[in-house]
Amino acid sequence: MQSDTAAPVAARTVAVARRDLAARLRGGGIESPDLDARILIAHALGLDQTTLALAGARPLDAEEESAIAALGRRRLGHEPVARIVGRKEFWSLPLQVDAATLVPRPESETVVEAALTVIEACGSRRRPLRIADLGTGSGALALALASELPNAVVVGTDLGFGALAVARENARRLGLERVAFVACNMADALRGPFDVIVSNPPYIASGDIAALAPEVREFDPRAALDGGRDGLDGYRTIAATAPALLAAGGALIVELGTAQAEPVARLFGSAGLALSPPRPDLNGTPRALIAKRA
Repeated sequence: MQSDTAAPVAARTVAVARRDLAARLRGGGIESPDLDARILIAHALGLDQTTLALAGARPLDAEEESAIAALGRRRLGHEPVARIVGRKEFWSLPLQVDAATLVPRPESETVVEAALTVIEACGSRRRPLRIADLGTGSGALALALASELPNAVVVGTDLGFGALAVARENARRLGLERVAFVACNMADALRGPFDVIVSNPPYIASGDIAALAPEVREFDPRAALDGGRDGLDGYRTIAATAPALLAAGGALIVELGTAQAEPVARLFGSAGLALSPPRPDLNGTPRALIAKRA
């Protein structure tokens, strides 16, 4: 006589859940489905990537399945992974991010590289320096430079109190509390001289924002994207205020958007700064413009 009791359904393992989520993300048009699936499942389970790899055969319980499903739905809605997990690595520093901050991009590391090149050309990284980061957001540029320059005094500015709170918490967690953060528009509250000023200003033309990827358009703060009608408003503000804050021989280094090297160079040249060829990012796009005060 056969039993009417159904056989229990075997729980999915971690490895099966990862493959299933990657397949769902791939079907939803997500660009890096395998990587995103690994990060999201590790986050849902509270594991690092090494432990996740070792836990492939472990069965999932109902609570874990629910957590994975919830994160998968968010990613399928094009919410960036960094926003889902609340952190993004930049210059090998784990940075907290939230709705008040731009997610740091790898191409912005070109600004850090350019700044360090300028500093090293004039002496040791260990010498006393004054550095400013205009529009700091999560503090990415300021904290990356502070991590490399042990005797530098670093200040980051931002108009957003929410962004400044995130930047200060990042500094605290990284043990870089010597970095100060000030609420102001770009350089308005600063007094020079500074040896180096860096900035990743908003540089997307207002009319181009609607065409951005949904991960950017729907989730990055608009104030961190919108550079005005032609995308150059932030650079105009910097050109009007930053050169006077530079020490003799000091350098201003800004991140560039696509096809912005020439117009930004004209702005900074008109402000009396001497220009170097823009430094390309890893994709070969001109990304960091260096301008120096004589």
